[in-house]
Amino acid sequence: MSRQIAALKHPPVPAPSDEPAGALSPFPEIAVAIDKQRRRGRGAQSNDSGRYEAEARVAFDDGWQSLDELPPFKTTVATDTARKVITRNESPDIGFDRSINPYRGCEHGCVYCFARPTHAYLGLSPGLDFESKLFVKPDAPALLEKELAAAEYEPKMIAIGTNTDPYQPIERERQVMRGILEVLEKTGHPVGIVTKSALVTRDIDILARMAQRNLVKVALSVTSLDPKLARTMEPRASTPSKRLEALRQLSEAGIPTTVMVAPVIPALNDSEIERILDAAAHAGVKEASYVLLRLPMEVRDLFREWLMANYPDRYRHVFTLIREMRGGRDYDSQWGTRMKGTGPMAWMIGRRFEIACTKLGLNKRRSKLTLDHFEKPAGAGQQLNLF
Repeated sequence: MSRQIAALKHPPVPAPSDEPAGALSPFPEIAVAIDKQRRRGRGAQSNDSGRYEAEARVAFDDGWQSLDELPPFKTTVATDTARKVITRNESPDIGFDRSINPYRGCEHGCVYCFARPTHAYLGLSPGLDFESKLFVKPDAPALLEKELAAAEYEPKMIAIGTNTDPYQPIERERQVMRGILEVLEKTGHPVGIVTKSALVTRDIDILARMAQRNLVKVALSVTSLDPKLARTMEPRASTPSKRLEALRQLSEAGIPTTVMVAPVIPALNDSEIERILDAAAHAGVKEASYVLLRLPMEVRDLFREWLMANYPDRYRHVFTLIREMRGGRDYDSQWGTRMKGTGPMAWMIGRRFEIACTKLGLNKRRSKLTLDHFEKPAGAGQQLNLF
């Protein structure tokens, strides 16, 4: 029968003796890949314990071939009883200081997702748990209205989609994001949305009305136009063609749209930058941005496992280029450089992006959201305005 070993947390296994320290070993740490059928439709290859756990549990087959009998990783949804819904940040290299995440975890399963390490705070794995054990904040609209009504609240653009996709598959049923938009529209509060899902078009009715008052911008991330690569890398996100169609529908409805070429992965999708921008421009997009691949904490090893499983011939080349753009490391979290990288390769990617945008007429003008329409919602016991 299949068993699990509970062991003390182990240090990383060093590179083989025939490689220098820091060399690219295909097995940088102990990681046991989950059977392919059990993780069908998922991005991560493994489900190692979170970094805060006292024990590491590793599945192994003791010869009875019973691993085949284990059930697949099904999506489960639990309730997050958060007391507040607006999250604050002080990062100097992003264009917002507050955000909302209607969910924790994301079923899209993008293997490179920089938000994966946050699942460790819940005692769960940033691997398969992140994309299969989800948490929903059903009270988010009511909590938002309460926070906006606070006497000390000062309005500023709220970003949604920064740590989890607000339009991931469970939103179709839960409709938490739609409830949040209804509150923002009612209060005249500006919002910027980032997603990889065509489900955003469901809310065009609200978004179009907000756009008429300069209250909303929508960005869709298009990582690749290759359906095979996209499905392997982002298994449950909308297909590239669906995302481009969503951009077209949003643009035609008068909603300011942005295409994000994110993340740019050297030797994997960087050759598509110009084609993605061209396709988005033809869909009516007026603005564009890009972000270089980020590999914080557990994401590094999850991405390594995925690369070895799907593109083993590119493994060393991809990580060599990543290190060239990250000061010799797998990741550099320095503000100001973490989004774009440094060095000749990073500079070339930036110049290619800028030249393509210039040729296509992108980023000529940046749409600006306004705070002029904001009205605090009536708080509990507060006298309503009669006029």
